[in-house]
Amino acid sequence: MRDHLPPGLPPDPFAGDPSDPSAALDAIEPGEPLDPHERLAVEEDLADLAVYEALLAHRGIRGLVVSCEDCRQDHYHDWDMLRANLLQLLVDGTVRPHEPAYDPTPEAYVTWDYCRGYADASMNEAFHGDGFDGFD
Repeated sequence: MRDHLPPGLPPDPFAGDPSDPSAALDAIEPGEPLDPHERLAVEEDLADLAVYEALLAHRGIRGLVVSCEDCRQDHYHDWDMLRANLLQLLVDGTVRPHEPAYDPTPEAYVTWDYCRGYADASMNEAFHGDGFDGFD
């Protein structure tokens, strides 16, 4: 199963190694296909991600920050890693373990909510121009 990882993830350093320590993860938590509703939500997230990256990457934003409820720390995900994680969800319903961003610059990452707001504002400006005040 590890031979079919989506693009964007680094190569598996244990590929083909019979003593691969991550092989136990497949037996413990096998992936289940997403139901149609979950699949649609992931596909929508992929489409949104493409828009957010197109709008923000050239402004120096490297990806998204997610506050983890389990460890109570922020996790920084580059655009490529996010895309790879979402594609992996579509393939087998799991997200493979991955290394956290090394020494991230927090200012270079934004939240999903920030991205949504930025995209909405960009669309509003495109449709209504700079003079739109929100009232008709």
